Amino acid sequence: MAGKLTPTHEAPYRGLKVLDFGQGIASPYCAMLLGVYGADVIKVEPPEGDWSRYLGTTYGNHTTLSAVYNRGKRSLCLDMKHKDGIAIAQLLAREADVLIEGFRPGVAERLGLGYEGLSRDNPGLVYLSVSGFGQSGPYAKRPGSDSVAQAFSGLVSVNLGADGVPHRVGTTISDVVTGVYAFQAIATTLFARATVGTGRWIDVNLCQSTSALLGHKVAEFILEGGAPRALNVPAGTYQTRDGWMMVTLVNEPQYKRLCGAIGREDLADDRRFADFARRADAADVLIPQLREVFLTQATDAWLTRLHAADIIAERILNPGEWLRNVHVEATRASVCQDTPGVGAVYTPRTPGIASLSEDQLCPAPDVGQDSRAVLTEAGFGSAEIDGLLLSGAVRQAKS
Repeated sequence: MAGKLTPTHEAPYRGLKVLDFGQGIASPYCAMLLGVYGADVIKVEPPEGDWSRYLGTTYGNHTTLSAVYNRGKRSLCLDMKHKDGIAIAQLLAREADVLIEGFRPGVAERLGLGYEGLSRDNPGLVYLSVSGFGQSGPYAKRPGSDSVAQAFSGLVSVNLGADGVPHRVGTTISDVVTGVYAFQAIATTLFARATVGTGRWIDVNLCQSTSALLGHKVAEFILEGGAPRALNVPAGTYQTRDGWMMVTLVNEPQYKRLCGAIGREDLADDRRFADFARRADAADVLIPQLREVFLTQATDAWLTRLHAADIIAERILNPGEWLRNVHVEATRASVCQDTPGVGAVYTPRTPGIASLSEDQLCPAPDVGQDSRAVLTEAGFGSAEIDGLLLSGAVRQAKS
């Protein structure tokens, strides 16, 4: 059963035992967030390791995906094709507070790691399943991915480029948001467990999580007959003499101030552009005129004029420019972990943490780096662990 929590604002989940069987991004990110808030997270990996270790450019035994989303964890390498490997996983699950799995629906059950069986011995277990389409329904058995979730949810369809082609968002947004929704589901369940006394099975999937990101877009699609107008024309991206910037409008007075700031008061007085709805209908006439104007000056000059007019606008940065930005540096909005075999791994700081405790997270581990230590804590003797290593049920990374 659960270890006693000794919460602080910096580490509210201190004492919480988490087993992370997930691979990729969504499940590991959820587990990492629990670790950020003080939980003891054991990443259970197969002998070949989490597949995210090989997706992209490798640095030592990591890619940026595995190095970023597995910080703050220890790694236990189990061969789940070996009966002793499964037995160890079951033993640890009976003592865990939280178990996170990202197997295809039905696989955990076949391994003897399903919620029903584990919860009989560990009724307080908070059990999270992450999948592409969920644990039930006609698509439950379909393989899912970040790109599939972006496509299925409608996100790709509303992310039209200037070329008129629907584009995938250029980061693993479906995986990350699924990890965040999974984390909040675990957090609320842990809160309820303190009173109710039992855990529950949580079903979170990439497609539903990505759909939830779209918020009002489903309602808008239905209410506007399948052809919704653009929301706040002429907001959007504009090329300047030396780069790109984003301009945003949220009310009508801002449009008039925008026209004044760029020296085109005539556009404010044109009845075709009198309000958001009419500007949306006449976007093909209005936006090319603005593009022509914005190309005449550098980004800094435009930002000075737009900010003086209280217009919401900002330079478009790449991730490296964001990291070196004076505001980011001043607010310590990034965190860096020196990861063996990789080097300095920079990532945005997790929002809402009560202190800079994220700086003290251990770097993402090697496969099986902590196998012996984890088994020792679970009550296995040294000779017993040696036997498990010799049989191949457990693997320990070479130091």
